[in-house]
Amino acid sequence: AKTMIDSFIIVFKQVFILFFLILIGFICGKVGFFKESAAKAMSDLVLYLATPCVIIAAFQREFDPAFLLNLGIAALCAGLIYAVSILLCKGIFRGEKNGEQRVLEFGTVFSNCGFMALPLQVAVLGQDGAFYGAGFLVAFNIFFWTYGVKTMAGQGFKITPKKLLLNPGLIGVAVGVLLFVCSISLPELLSAPIGYMGNLNTPLPMIVIGFYLAKANLKRTFKCGKAYVSFLLRLVVIPLLALLVMSLCGVPQTVKVAVVIAASAPVAAGTTMFSAKYNADTELSVSLVSASTLLSIITMPVIVALSF
Repeated sequence: AKTMIDSFIIVFKQVFILFFLILIGFICGKVGFFKESAAKAMSDLVLYLATPCVIIAAFQREFDPAFLLNLGIAALCAGLIYAVSILLCKGIFRGEKNGEQRVLEFGTVFSNCGFMALPLQVAVLGQDGAFYGAGFLVAFNIFFWTYGVKTMAGQGFKITPKKLLLNPGLIGVAVGVLLFVCSISLPELLSAPIGYMGNLNTPLPMIVIGFYLAKANLKRTFKCGKAYVSFLLRLVVIPLLALLVMSLCGVPQTVKVAVVIAASAPVAAGTTMFSAKYNADTELSVSLVSASTLLSIITMPVIVALSF
């Protein structure tokens, strides 16, 4: 079994590697190597193609009822984490739903559980990590494309079953689960390209975050009192609460660690994508994503190490 120090070092190293990728994006942004339209296109590529491919690849394994049960437990834990996070935010970020408020609420509830957590789950737990990480993504996608879009889009947005069911993350999970339950192994002609596409899920989002970090006004975030509240909730309170409850409920170790990694990730990169799309406070969203990602170098390794 890994000691707490071992797990701290593994997570710290992985977060640091992701930071090097963010640095590449930052330099690209500073020297004008590519424009914002390219960053948006990369975001879409990851959202609609790379992430579903990672999930499908994670489900390519022999069917085992115990794995399916644990997958359900991971999804259930994630759903409860979102429900509690939303209630916390409703209580704390009260008042007028202006652009700033919408971004703070969205950014606190949603962690970077696809872009940042999936590569970490694989590094710390192997393919089981990605498998249970996909369980977390089920809940993430349901809340992200309902509560999340409604929060960012404001009053005029209507959630339809079509919008909910036809989002890329859930389609990836549905295909993956079907292949897993039916024990269907994809031929190499299909599994290889899916694997290659899935590999983009680590570098591209980090480069996009770096690109936006180059454009961000971090001073403004650190002057915004509510941003500190958001960071404390997102990086410390929510993941520690999740860890405590899962430990008390006897959630299986690998599932617990996978869920804690996802819950302790910084503000979701989707906060910036959605705030740009729905004209919320994009500058604040970039700063929240960037600053929380910087802070997570310290918080993530500590919290994940506690879960071992």
